[in-house]
Amino acid sequence: MDLAKMFAKFFDENGQIVLPPQLTLPGLAELLYAQEQAAGADLDRPILRQWDYSESREGTPREVSRREFNTRVKAVAARLQQVGGIGDRVAVLAGNSPEYIFGFLGAMYAGMIPLPLYDPNEPGHTAHLNAVFGDSNPKIVLTNNVSAAAVRKHFADLPAKERPRVIVVDTLPDTLAESFVNPTETPQGKAIAANSTVAPIDMPAFLQYTSGSTRTPAGVQLTNRSILTNVLQIFSSVQIKMPPRVVSWLPMHHDMGIILAVFVTILGFNFEIMTPRDFVQHPKRWINQIKRQPVDDNLAGTYAVVPNFALELSARYGAPEEGEELDFSNIDGIIIGSEPVTESAVNSFWETFGKPEYKMRREVLRPSYGLAEASLIVATPQTPNRPLIAHFDRDALAEGKGVIVDKSETTVAFASNGQGVPAQYLTLVDPETHTEVEDGVIAEIWLHGRNMASGYLGRRVESDATFRNTLAERLPEGSRVDGAPDDDKWMATGDLATIIDGELYITGRLKDLIVIAGRNHYPQDIEATVQEASERVRPDSVAAFSVEGDNTESLVILVERPDGVTADDAADAEATEVIRGAVTKNHGVTPDQVVFFGAGEINRTSSGKIARRVAKKHFVEA
Repeated sequence: MDLAKMFAKFFDENGQIVLPPQLTLPGLAELLYAQEQAAGADLDRPILRQWDYSESREGTPREVSRREFNTRVKAVAARLQQVGGIGDRVAVLAGNSPEYIFGFLGAMYAGMIPLPLYDPNEPGHTAHLNAVFGDSNPKIVLTNNVSAAAVRKHFADLPAKERPRVIVVDTLPDTLAESFVNPTETPQGKAIAANSTVAPIDMPAFLQYTSGSTRTPAGVQLTNRSILTNVLQIFSSVQIKMPPRVVSWLPMHHDMGIILAVFVTILGFNFEIMTPRDFVQHPKRWINQIKRQPVDDNLAGTYAVVPNFALELSARYGAPEEGEELDFSNIDGIIIGSEPVTESAVNSFWETFGKPEYKMRREVLRPSYGLAEASLIVATPQTPNRPLIAHFDRDALAEGKGVIVDKSETTVAFASNGQGVPAQYLTLVDPETHTEVEDGVIAEIWLHGRNMASGYLGRRVESDATFRNTLAERLPEGSRVDGAPDDDKWMATGDLATIIDGELYITGRLKDLIVIAGRNHYPQDIEATVQEASERVRPDSVAAFSVEGDNTESLVILVERPDGVTADDAADAEATEVIRGAVTKNHGVTPDQVVFFGAGEINRTSSGKIARRVAKKHFVEA
């Protein structure tokens, strides 16, 4: 089956994506599986491999075949059809595992709406989990044997009638799959179809909850159209070679993790997974997996998707040993996203693994930008010039302009996120006047395309503010969005950026921008200075923000000490003065307060990033 040729059929002569109105994610999955059956493909080949490191340092693989995968998904769907109805919300609470994917897709197959969440065994996320359940009220929870006890304990304090039904996926027999019925063929499905004005392609597919780094968790409503559109955009922009091998430890409750997992498996590609903890404890495990040469000669290349911190962690703790032979010639793409991509992380990774004898091509590193509200990826490098790091004049940034200069002690480094994906309009807009701005000006990223979510669950005001914007005025010459509709369906991302020479540089979040004495300061820029100022600062564990003072805004910096370093008033005071001096010298503003914490004590999101706004809220309320 030539998937590349099949995907090409969804693009019209103008490069726009056209999808059949009856197409859904489960429908596509079944169509592809049926085509493989008819073509006599080997359905017993392994497509999913989970690496278990509990008993072996090298890891023990657990394999799932194409046939078994289809059976397990339908077994889950059949069980859900016994206890619920079309449109019910189903939470998935487990760690990375085959059962997670079976459960997520099984809910879709049953016509229900899955919510990808996480294992309650993970510490520090109870409040977030409670907030999500309070907002979405799922009646059913899917989990696995590993997480079942923690799931039941989490809901134990609720009255029996208020507890969701818990289904343990790996206890369901394969024979259940025989009773699965396509939900469109059920009486309820037929009744819904007869009375619905919405085509299946535009029906809700799943709810992706924001991590809480920028707001109280909100459920992003993704439709079949938005996800299928974005997947086609990704395949086109990344130019994935068929058939690929994909290696991932990304948490499946994160949009990058779950969309990657679902599409790689329903397309029948080779997918290898481990848990985030497996990677963080021993980054060399991921290195060993991406370097492993595929046994199947038909596989075109290895791909991985990671956040920025993974590059530095891999370079620090996954570096090759003396005399170790590495062969990365099979790697075709490492997509870097989820958080700002830093020069130090890219350089440390390349200096460690980019030596000629390791056969890695530098262009496989692809800093990319995306957000759940646009399904997943919005921009990725689509020219050979990658990864591209540019240095910007700090004084110009403070004035709202992007000016690339030679690297110095006073410049700020930003990685280019390339170009917008096809079949989507992307431009920069003044957030106050809603007018398109010229290249080199820092403004808000606005998007228009069918990969946009339909809104936030139950939040009309927030949905309108984000997804229902009108572009007031386009550039008279050289507009980036010629041909875009004149409607109110522009999405305001809240992210600031500039475009120079066709390259998109993300500079920060609009609401996180620190403005002191009329000058703009980007928190991640200040945080980078703090991290480099003292050895008493834990990597990627700094939060910088402003608070209202008596007459003006004041800068506050929260800092975690490195692992194993205990509180010491004298040492903290000495480090505070060093940090103050570095920030004053580099940014022209003196921190009002520098507060030290133990390792892991600053608020984080469910995906492990510093939750800057939540940390600020707790600081102000303390």
